[in-house]
Amino acid sequence: MRSILLPVEDHPETASTFAVADQLAARFGAVVDGVALRPVQFQVVGAEPIVAVSFPASSEDDGEVIAKARARFDRHAAARGTADNARMRWRAGATIDDNGLGGLARVYDITVVGRPSNSGIGPRMTTLESVLFDSGRPALIAPPKPRATFGDNVVISWNCSTESARTVAFALPLILGAKQVTVLTIIGSTVPGPTGAELVEYLATHGVKAREVTLPAGDRRPGNAILEEATRLGADLLVKGAYTQSRLRQMIFGGATSQILAATELPVVMAN
Repeated sequence: MRSILLPVEDHPETASTFAVADQLAARFGAVVDGVALRPVQFQVVGAEPIVAVSFPASSEDDGEVIAKARARFDRHAAARGTADNARMRWRAGATIDDNGLGGLARVYDITVVGRPSNSGIGPRMTTLESVLFDSGRPALIAPPKPRATFGDNVVISWNCSTESARTVAFALPLILGAKQVTVLTIIGSTVPGPTGAELVEYLATHGVKAREVTLPAGDRRPGNAILEEATRLGADLLVKGAYTQSRLRQMIFGGATSQILAATELPVVMAN
């Protein structure tokens, strides 16, 4: 993972996305490219699961948006210096909206975004979903507060699906560098496919000594069960496929992905 895209907005919660992008870049000596993300005029947000519809802002104030985002990016880059052989660069040009971000992300290894907020002023669900559905690349979701470590203890949420398999493939460089890897399966939230034990065998062919844990959800919702068990295992990174159920179904009834996006305090690598 040598190229990282970091959409930048001028709000306080950007601090966590900067920190997580730094942690990722430090592992690979990567380049982090910042780009100004255009704000929305207003956003209609549901409570939980998070459902959001954004209405784009006028492009009349593009210059001001770029200046504020660039200033925030430059302050962080100056404070960070050139640690860990990672570099920070500003991508010149106009602002980019949520829809355009998904297209741009196709030429980056991964895009770092914040955990979607239902406050209406923080990171947006539409930003994340553009990356998930339009880029063909993974997203790294930063929690509201960064962890002290990143990628040392990786938990893979395995539900046997195509989306999970694709996400594991994208995250393999991170998995290879982890000190501890656990394949976690929550009974009752899987689809037909290879078991967690079979994924452990696959990882072993890449030199990864993973362990397999399969547990019932009990009276917990699947997403909450995944987060609780990942926390119990001491994870500092969660790898999970997104939206095995249809997105519309998850919006209406909830689902593991929606529950995790609403509550995770861990960074999460997701792909669809």
